[in-house]
Amino acid sequence: MPSLLDFDAAAFLRDYWQQRPLLIRNPWREWSNPIAPDELAGLACEPGVESRLVTQAPDRWQLEHGPLPETRFAEIDRPGWTLLVQSVDHHVPEVAELLEPFRFIPNWRLDDVMVSYAADGGGVGAHFDQYDVFLIQGLGRRRWQVGARCDDATPLLPCDDLRRLAHFEPTDEWVLEPGDMLYVPPGFGHNGVAVGDDCMTYSIGFRAPSRSELIAGWTEHVLEALDDDDRYGDIGLALQDNPGEIAPHALATLHAMVSDALLDREAFARWFGEYTTEPKNHELDWQPEEPLSAQDVHAAAGRGLLLVRNPASRFSFVRNGPSDLTLFVDGIAHDCLGPSVGFAERLCGGDRVPVDDGMLGSDDAMRLVLDLLNAGSVAFEDDG
Repeated sequence: MPSLLDFDAAAFLRDYWQQRPLLIRNPWREWSNPIAPDELAGLACEPGVESRLVTQAPDRWQLEHGPLPETRFAEIDRPGWTLLVQSVDHHVPEVAELLEPFRFIPNWRLDDVMVSYAADGGGVGAHFDQYDVFLIQGLGRRRWQVGARCDDATPLLPCDDLRRLAHFEPTDEWVLEPGDMLYVPPGFGHNGVAVGDDCMTYSIGFRAPSRSELIAGWTEHVLEALDDDDRYGDIGLALQDNPGEIAPHALATLHAMVSDALLDREAFARWFGEYTTEPKNHELDWQPEEPLSAQDVHAAAGRGLLLVRNPASRFSFVRNGPSDLTLFVDGIAHDCLGPSVGFAERLCGGDRVPVDDGMLGSDDAMRLVLDLLNAGSVAFEDDG
């Protein structure tokens, strides 16, 4: 598993995270490119895998969405093309391992690993993202330029599916070699161009829900639970001097009807745990052909097998008190007590977890393990 050498995560979070870019020259104990270009191209041809092909022409750039025909790459007659494949970590275990050194960022913030392959001169143009990203050079070389912060008012090129910047003035420039890494905070304009062929870059992306997304999702959830008979009432209504006035006491009651429903923090925490762990990719199905039983779990544990997380599944928890928490996996909440608590913490902290004697002797823990196994969120390590 790749690991970072002499990387001070606390100092990085204090001095750089969401503040300014940082170039990190080959911080790996031993860098090895985790996926070959041909394998990446093969993924781009598969249904259920999100991919894009960017080709350049003098007058315009063209964006094609996958799945791509196998013959498409041989047909490219323009220099400087780029292939982008999303969520490669869901399909290639070696790419998924790239996420582990970044677990100093909470699970719910991690998104996926996008992999790009570019011919000489290839790129997607100067642009900015609304999320943090670590750009790891896997193979070949790429020149990165970083500019000033942008926002929604920053001009973009018209009629451009790639959302390229209309004007870009770089303030810093570096050429990254295999193993080098560049951190770019949200909003900073940046531009990467392949220097030579066989240029591969791994983008570790992080999610940042917008205020509008949160409000829309939370209010929709609250509305689903409301009873249409729960209405405003005004028993003891007093005479008003002017019937046209909306009186202060009426406004206070109406406002409380709205705010009381929306400001339930415990309900929000449960909703957000479910919302943020919804799987991005439903195609990677680990559900067993036949439901597993407690006997199957005992047998696997007796052989020393570890539980392995489905790379397309998302795991987080909210602590409710000193001895209980709620585990969220793939949009489903699991309330945990006793041995289930430690298991949930280990499951969220690492991608391989043993099943110990305490869990085997607990009905609640066993029920949780079976729920996750039969949902396909985890599997025993030799079960594929």
